[in-house]
Amino acid sequence: MRVVKLLIAYGLLPGIALLLAGGAGFVKWHEATARGAASARAESVQAATEGTIALLSYRPDTVENDLESARGWLTGTFLNAYTQLIHDMVIPGSKQQQISAAATVPAAASVSTSADHAVVLLFVNQTIMVGHDAPTNTASSVRVALDKIDGRWLIARFDPV
Repeated sequence: MRVVKLLIAYGLLPGIALLLAGGAGFVKWHEATARGAASARAESVQAATEGTIALLSYRPDTVENDLESARGWLTGTFLNAYTQLIHDMVIPGSKQQQISAAATVPAAASVSTSADHAVVLLFVNQTIMVGHDAPTNTASSVRVALDKIDGRWLIARFDPV
């Protein structure tokens, strides 16, 4: 009988305590991982939304400043392509024809997210006005790929869907 009591006191109870501690550690790790993933999703959706609005909104009197500052939301080959497009077409066209554009994002959803890469689907409304003509409204969907660089989510791809 005494051997059984010793076995329980020195073997079984410490084993149960160890299992409980390990289980608590796993639950804590899983909760922190889930919280980090939710944070990355929210941050990437916000960056995709704000970046898209910046890329697609400008006025003829401030077009250079508007679109140059929008470049801060971009990275990689998309940054290069966007820079060439705005300098070759958008800025001169906006100034010559008095074109203005205003974009809004009424809906956005995370498609996938990892620690340093995310894909977000955006629904974009854009109002374009040429001179004094009546504004035209367009609605579109865009698949935005983002990379996390130096703690910031930056747009790496911008694909109409």
